[in-house]
Parts: sequence; C-alpha cells; structure tokens
Amino acid sequence: MLNNPHRRYNALTGEWVLVSPHRAKRPWLGQVEKRSPENLPEYDPTCYLCPRNERAGGVSNPDYTGTFVFENDFAALLPTLEEEPASDSPLLVSVPEQGQCSVVCFSPRHDLTLPELELPAIENVINTWTSTSAGLSKKDFVGYVQVFENKGAMMGCSNPHPHSQIWAQSHLPNEIMKESGTQTAYFAQNGRPLLLDYIREEQKRKERVLFSNDHFTAVVPFWAVWPFEVLVSARRATQSLSDLSASEVSALAEVFKHVTTKYDNLFEISFPYSMGFHQAPADGQPHPEWVLHAHFYPPLLRSATVRKFMVGFEMLAMPQRDITPEVAAERLRGLSSVHYKQTERES
Repeated sequence: MLNNPHRRYNALTGEWVLVSPHRAKRPWLGQVEKRSPENLPEYDPTCYLCPRNERAGGVSNPDYTGTFVFENDFAALLPTLEEEPASDSPLLVSVPEQGQCSVVCFSPRHDLTLPELELPAIENVINTWTSTSAGLSKKDFVGYVQVFENKGAMMGCSNPHPHSQIWAQSHLPNEIMKESGTQTAYFAQNGRPLLLDYIREEQKRKERVLFSNDHFTAVVPFWAVWPFEVLVSARRATQSLSDLSASEVSALAEVFKHVTTKYDNLFEISFPYSMGFHQAPADGQPHPEWVLHAHFYPPLLRSATVRKFMVGFEMLAMPQRDITPEVAAERLRGLSSVHYKQTERES
C-alpha cells in the first residue's frame, strides 16, 4: 500500500485523482454538520410523498402499499421541445434538451431507508427502476436514462421519505460520455469489457472488495475520489437493468442491502450518499463494451458530522483524497452486516 502522495488513474473516466495518505491525521477545525433527526414516524401527514397526502397542484397520492412512481412535479426536463435561437458565435452555443423526470418512492413507510427494507422490498424497488427505465427508454426522444438516489439533507435531498429519481434525456450526459469513450476504446483494443476485467483484478487482490456474490461485486474502487466511495458492478456483460434475470435482481438487492447497511453502521446514522446506475445509452444499438454498474458517492469523512468538501484544489485542479481506498475498504469490511438499529432493538 502506498503511503506517500501519488496519483491514481481512473480507467473508467480517463481522469486522475491525487491521493495524500499522510494528511489523514491532520486536525479538523472546519465546518461541523448537524446530525439529521433519526426518529422519523412511519407516516407523516405533512409529507408530500406519503400515501394519501396531497402534492403540488392539489394532486393526491394513492394509498400505495409497495413502490409508487409519479412524474416529478418540478421536473428539470420536459418532453416538449422548443427550439433555441441560432447563435452567431461558436463560443455561445446552446441546444434544446427534451426529457422526462420520474420519482420513485421505495415504500409507503416514511421511516425506512434501503438498508432497513427487507430483501423482497429492495427487489421490488429494483424491478420498479427497471420497468420505469425501460418505459422511458422506448420514447423516441430519449437517448439516455439515469436512475439515482440522493439520500440525506447533506446531499440536497428535500424530503426524508425514502425515494429516488429517474431522469431521461435526449443527449448523453457528461459522465456517461466519459465512461462510454473509455469502455469503447478498451473493448476495441482487448475484445473484452473494461469493467469485467477490472472486477476480476479486484477479486484476485481482494483488498478493496467489500462484498461479492455470483452476479455482482462491490468494491471501493482503486481510483475512488470520495472517502467511502463504492462501485457495484455486474459480473457479466449486461448493459442495463432490463437485462437482469430474476436471480440477478435478487443478487443486486443483496449487495445493495449489504453496502448500505455497512454505511449506516460506520457512524451509526442514516448515512448520506448519492447513488446512481450507469446503463448503456438508450440508442437501440448493441453495446458489448458496456457493463451495468452503480456508483455510491458518500460525503462523510471522519464522523457523522465531518464531511469531505470538493473545493479549492479539487475544483480548480483535480480530485484529492486523504485516506486510501484500501483503508476505507478495510474499515467498511470490519463492520457488522446487521443494521445497528436492529442490533439495538435486540439488545
């Protein structure tokens, strides 16, 4: 393990991250975050995502018992297309962007996040992500579908009721263009998907692997930027959620429950993160280079109240991290796989 400053190459994006392990013990006198309230009710009559409650515009939610999907009341993208005026300068270019945004509530329970759901309920969430993504990808104006979850107020989540979002848009977003380029180039040169080779390499070394089953592997990636970042990758060349078999959905649910439980157990809080799946472009073309995967980007660094900020050097030059991915993986692996709240209830 390298203990001196060094750069690591992100084979998936073609970018670099600066690692400075010697800085991990520096004193912290910076901002301290407030802890989010832990004791949420099962049902909140003021929550616009709970069953039977009213949302914006006077629309009432149904009395749902499983997942609940609706079109975002404040969508960032709209299916209508309005042409932009032509620019007279190549430096001032804008193009119209069509899209559609959906919200997916995990369950009627206001107080249960992913790690607190039973495995069948997590499978139901994954199946809902799959069916909604597939429906959006069939629209003629959609070129890419992004499934993501912002968990916690620290990550900009405006409502604590556990939910995720699905945005479909005409053009490939920036991160997908990067990953598409690297995976395409690697496949052209080697005849194999980049991520499958990467996961095989991680399985051999084991030091960054958090959990693995027959179909998916979770690792703290070699090139991780966020302190406890996790990559979950399929172990075969499946391009999208809709390609998964029933057994693979069950395996993915198992991995998600394991990773998110470890997160919560790290500081014994509802651990904030942004998570998102990266699927192949929805362009109707084969993408043998692509492997379905999900990124977890959590901001917490030293405790429930100390976070990693992307400022200064990170904004102006390149990402930088202090604790190494190997140390982060070791800490997460050492935690119980039983959620701390369940342990408290049983004691």
